[in-house]
Amino acid sequence: MGLLWSLIIGGAAGWLAGRIMKGEGYGVVMNILVGLVGGLVGGLVFDMLGLAVTNRIGQLVSATAGAVLLIVLVRALRK
Repeated sequence: MGLLWSLIIGGAAGWLAGRIMKGEGYGVVMNILVGLVGGLVGGLVFDMLGLAVTNRIGQLVSATAGAVLLIVLVRALRK
């Protein structure tokens, strides 16, 4: 069940990050991948800031923040 929630939260976080960054999203598979990697990045950043993620909403916020950060980094490296 944890894997299913990770995929759902990853997909939602990737889609939200695409919308926040003025994109149209990247397709279902790429949204999930961006969201999953963003979840890892967001988890690391939140840990460094001393913030704890304790529920699904917190996981979504953390993953979305990480995905936005990931998109910013990828766009900066492309230029």
